[in-house]
Amino acid sequence: MKIYGSFTSPFVRHCRIALLETELSCEFIETDATQSATISPTKKVPLLVDGDLTLTDSSSILRYLREKSGTGFMADIVDFELFNMTNTVMDASVNIFFLEKFDNITAEQSQYLSRQKARVLSGLEALNEAPINAQLPLSDGLIRLACFLDWGIYRERINLKALTNLTRLLDVARTDKNFIKTAPPIDG
Repeated sequence: MKIYGSFTSPFVRHCRIALLETELSCEFIETDATQSATISPTKKVPLLVDGDLTLTDSSSILRYLREKSGTGFMADIVDFELFNMTNTVMDASVNIFFLEKFDNITAEQSQYLSRQKARVLSGLEALNEAPINAQLPLSDGLIRLACFLDWGIYRERINLKALTNLTRLLDVARTDKNFIKTAPPIDG
């Protein structure tokens, strides 16, 4: 089994955490944006290949890893909603990041990006109010949220100053050995 991804992607990080938690044997192949455009039909990471099976989205990869290891995936609807809301906010934040990085387009120049920025802000506020049980071990919904929060701070996309519940969650996540092992590189 192989997973292609980057060390900085929050989507890939969640998969890497699941691999550490499940102790499944898997080769991690570092892949950049140019390479992912040639190996994945969705032109993004992560990408999992296990024999004849190819999975192109972190959600299906996580489900596959959890089920392959004999554990369930997202049985609780509240945790599933947290996972999906986080995905929505994270997608918006990643879009803003890449449009600024590659095309030099900011929210001030684009109505679409202004809406995405508003989605990130309102989404963070809603996530801060969500029922969060910030203690280890974290559920997949909380791991996803913690991966996004850590990426958002790493990439200087978000500020958690007024979001005390999210800050508490990230503080707890940063004590988890697998979260620590998968932290983005300092020079990334």
